Amino acid sequence: MSGLINANPTIYEKKERRVRTTPLFSDQDDAVEPIDQLEVFDHLRDIKDPEHPYSLEELKVITEEAVEVDDKKSYVRVTFTPTVEHCSMATIIGLCLRVKLMRSLPLRYKVDIRVAPGSHATETAVNKQLNDKERVAAALENPNLLDMVDECLGPSYD
Repeated sequence: MSGLINANPTIYEKKERRVRTTPLFSDQDDAVEPIDQLEVFDHLRDIKDPEHPYSLEELKVITEEAVEVDDKKSYVRVTFTPTVEHCSMATIIGLCLRVKLMRSLPLRYKVDIRVAPGSHATETAVNKQLNDKERVAAALENPNLLDMVDECLGPSYD
């Protein structure tokens, strides 16, 4: 037995990247171009799964359609779908998504990270953890957890 919750996940083909004429995110808080769904997805698609050598896109944990952006209200919601209902890494995956957006989006954005409804056994608890500022801050003070998050985010900066 491998010890993995989902030892043989289904792997999906990555979507072809579209060519951009404008940069992803502006360094400024008041971006010249509005931020859109594809732009946010492009930042998240290459995050590595904590248990497998595949990206969250390849495992269909994250899809472009699962990203909602309201640039006028400075709001981003990402809904992700763990590969199995009892995924022990759901909170880590959500934390990776949150940290990537914290590091990438202008500060004015409110980020909401959610598990897809009905996709996880402890959906409510995971959602509560991922959207509680104090819990997120405490998690990021844990060096082991931060190392795990940074390892998963590494490919997304290439």
